[in-house]
Amino acid sequence: MSETTSKSSLGVWGQRLLAAIFLGGQVIVHLIKGKIHWRNTSEQMAAVGPDSLFIALLTAVFVGAVFTIQVAREFINFGAGNLVGGVLAVALTRELAPVLTAVVLAGRVGSAFAAEIGTMRVTEQIDAMLILKTDPIDYLVIPRVLACCLMLPILTLLSLVTGLFGGLIIATNIYGISDTVFLDSARNLLETWDIFSAMIKACCFGLLIAVIGCSWGLTTTGGAKGVGQSTTTAVVTALLIIFISNFFLSWLMFQGTGSAFVQGL
Repeated sequence: MSETTSKSSLGVWGQRLLAAIFLGGQVIVHLIKGKIHWRNTSEQMAAVGPDSLFIALLTAVFVGAVFTIQVAREFINFGAGNLVGGVLAVALTRELAPVLTAVVLAGRVGSAFAAEIGTMRVTEQIDAMLILKTDPIDYLVIPRVLACCLMLPILTLLSLVTGLFGGLIIATNIYGISDTVFLDSARNLLETWDIFSAMIKACCFGLLIAVIGCSWGLTTTGGAKGVGQSTTTAVVTALLIIFISNFFLSWLMFQGTGSAFVQGL
């Protein structure tokens, strides 16, 4: 019985994932046609950006601090203490800042999207919109997609700065690395492409979070219980897709042998 239920759940999950892919295609088509509700978009940008700022920055400062604790002692033992700031900057820019900020938004914003739209679905509000000839994709989905794609890169950039600040505090106060050495190392090892790649990743993650959250909301059935299940599954799916897509994006952007650390030495 449990095996049958598991297969059934996996099948439903696969169908909803295909629906999310189809919804993503519809969003692109509608954006090309220029169908944008700017007022709804600005409201969603406020919900995605400023309302998520504190938790994103708090996460970043402790991630930067912990990373410095783990790295600084080993680098100092190998006589490479002057590279701590650069290693932290590269790690935050290429991976930690975009991925962890996306994880925060997936838990906070993606779940909200699924819950809000799912509640509208089970209470037949979306059916009423269709009767009034209002396209739910234009009115509900696209503003959320634009909000995530626009605000997540900004949050990622702020998280990068905050994470470096957290690492700087640990490096200077615990390991005796001067702030000048730390910041010079970060500036020397960090390249323009690293920051640009972080913005590309953040934009892609924002698109995935919004589309998955909205799609799971639009395909919600079963009343209040269905809304709860959709919310949970949307977050889990978004996290899974973020990690998978991050691998392929990193492979495309950074495969091969880099020379930044060799130059830093």
